[in-house]
Amino acid sequence: MIAFLLKGMILGLSAGFSPGPLTMLVLSETLNHNSKAGIKVGMAPLVTDAPIVLLCYYVLAKFQNVNLLLGSLSLIGALYIAYLGIENFRIKPVTVETKNIKPRSLSKGIMVNFLSPNPYVYWLTVGAPFMISAKQNSIWHLILYLVGFYVCLLGAKTTIAIIAGKSKTFISGNIYLWINRILGMLLILFAGIVFMEGLDLLYTF
Repeated sequence: MIAFLLKGMILGLSAGFSPGPLTMLVLSETLNHNSKAGIKVGMAPLVTDAPIVLLCYYVLAKFQNVNLLLGSLSLIGALYIAYLGIENFRIKPVTVETKNIKPRSLSKGIMVNFLSPNPYVYWLTVGAPFMISAKQNSIWHLILYLVGFYVCLLGAKTTIAIIAGKSKTFISGNIYLWINRILGMLLILFAGIVFMEGLDLLYTF
C-alpha cells in the first residue's frame, strides 16, 4: 500500500517542480501579479485532469489481458519516466518575462494544461496503468496513489508560487536546480523499478 503512495508522491513532486508549460505560467502569473495568482494556475490540474484520467483509465481497463497490457505499458512508461529524469538534469536557470497584464490565472492554467501533451502522455503511459495495478490490489491502493500524486503536484506548484513571490531569484538559483536534479535521480531509479515490474508482468503472461 505504501509503495503506491510513494509512487504517487515521487511522480507528483517531479511533475510539480519540473519547468513545463504549467510551471512557467505559475511563475509568470506570480511575477506579474502575486503568489495568489500563481497558486490559482497551479490548481488547474484539479479541473483539467479528471476527464483525461477517466478517459485513459476507461480505455485501458477495457483490455481483457491485463498483464500483457500493463507489462507493455510499464516498459513504455519506464522509458518515459527515465526520459523525464534525464530532462531534470538538463534544466537550466529559469528566466520569465514579466508583463503588466490583467490576471486570468485559473482560466489560463486550465487552457495551458488542456493543450499541453504532458498530462495525456503521463496518464496514458504511466498514470492509468498504475491506477489499474493499484485497483487490482484494493480501492485504497488506488486512492493512496492519487492522493500522493495530487497532494505533491499541487503542493509543489504552490510552493513555487509562494517562494517565487517572496524571492524572485529562487527560480534562477542553484536550489531550484538541485531540487530537480535530486528528483531526476529518483525518477531514473524509479524507472528501473517500473521496468522490472513490466518484465515480471510480461513473464507471467
